[in-house]
Amino acid sequence: MPKVSYCSVFVDDQERALGFYRDALGFEVKHDVPMGEHRWLTLTGPGDPDGAQLALEPAEHPAVKPFREALVEDGIPATAFEVDDVAAEVERLSGRGVTVVQPPTPAGPVTIAVVDDTCGNLIQLFST
Repeated sequence: MPKVSYCSVFVDDQERALGFYRDALGFEVKHDVPMGEHRWLTLTGPGDPDGAQLALEPAEHPAVKPFREALVEDGIPATAFEVDDVAAEVERLSGRGVTVVQPPTPAGPVTIAVVDDTCGNLIQLFST
């Protein structure tokens, strides 16, 4: 059976993205390998070093910019991460200067919120 090993998020600036995903959200660096002007930069969930990896991909392909701009304009998150308590996580992130685009909102069986990753993406957080 297939399983998720990597999930990519295209970012404008890998160093700034690292600041958001590692320092604000709490992901842990798995790989940080120089590759010319960019890096093979992957992170895993906190305390899950063998879990699925989030690859912070340089947004260099010409199709990426208009795609991401359209998603942001329409308010569509690039990806979603589950958290234990959305309200508490949004409060924690707000205290760290993260821009909250959509505050915690009930949506059927989950509560969702959306934040700006500072690198061209909206990121949804949810809890059940």
